[in-house]
Amino acid sequence: MEKKDTFKKTSRRQVLGGLSIGVVAAQAAPILAQQSSTKANQQETLSMETPTKEIPNQSVKQNPVNQYPSPPFSEQPQQPPGLVSKMNPRPDHGEKSYQGSGRLVGRKALVTGGDSGIGRAAAIAFAREGADVAINYLPVEEPDAREVVELIRATGRKAAAIPGDIRNEKFCTQLVEDAVRELGGLDILVNNAGRQQSVDSILDLTTEQFDSTFKTNVYAMFWITKAAVPHLKPGASIINTTSVQAYDPSENLLDYAQTKSAQVAFTKSLAKQLAKKGIRVNAIAPGPYWTPLQVSGGQPQSTIVQFGSDTPIGRPGQPAELAPIYVVLASQESSYATGQVYGAAGGSGNP
Repeated sequence: MEKKDTFKKTSRRQVLGGLSIGVVAAQAAPILAQQSSTKANQQETLSMETPTKEIPNQSVKQNPVNQYPSPPFSEQPQQPPGLVSKMNPRPDHGEKSYQGSGRLVGRKALVTGGDSGIGRAAAIAFAREGADVAINYLPVEEPDAREVVELIRATGRKAAAIPGDIRNEKFCTQLVEDAVRELGGLDILVNNAGRQQSVDSILDLTTEQFDSTFKTNVYAMFWITKAAVPHLKPGASIINTTSVQAYDPSENLLDYAQTKSAQVAFTKSLAKQLAKKGIRVNAIAPGPYWTPLQVSGGQPQSTIVQFGSDTPIGRPGQPAELAPIYVVLASQESSYATGQVYGAAGGSGNP
């Protein structure tokens, strides 16, 4: 699939305040002051992101049970891949709540599926921590992607938007090359984009869907990572988004659950292979989380009404609650962690 150029050209050439690669290092030291000085601008930009419930202050101790919206939710079918802007309540990706502390200053990150959901939360957090970020998404997701790019630029970091279909090997290779060129290198790779469609019976699971799910979740991860490794230097980090479905698969997600198990094995195997190069490889196994993936066919609409109610916390997770885990795995703080899978599932998942 050809990439859409309209938004891409603008996003690649604009950098807030005339920032260029040559001065990134000079601006790294005062990153916290920079974030403080742009706070007013961020608040104006983020006004469009206010969900139904007020965003919680992450610095204040709270009861996680009622920290975010709980079921019942309304049925809200969307065509896949779905858009954040059409969800009710609107998910929290950390637009207002995430506060950075300079842990990724000068890093360059590529996040697939960075327009919405978990990828969006990771992209925002990386930028707030001082990283330049490239996001990949499908062209139909451009409205969500545009918001993310604006949020990244509001922090003073460089943003690159690279739309395209990762089910195509040639595009996956080009995606990495474009990200490296636009950001001036690559230090963090997040393989996050995923495809999930609920099918009750194996008799109704078509070869076309089976193939599309594996191409998106497994083949693309392989192609993108293979293209990225030659650009990664010691200290780099690869983070794969797997799922609790790898450990406790649902009967209606037969193809999806298999891909998530494959991602776990891929993570553990590649971590051993790249350890000698000083490149760490880890994964995060979330679920259930309130993202467009769920309302656009990932779950039946009857399940959406009570989505997340069967967890001990009694609600779905919000993408913002995962962002700190991606930051820690991307940062030097987790220098001894590789081949690990981190669970975050409201008390009901594995590992």
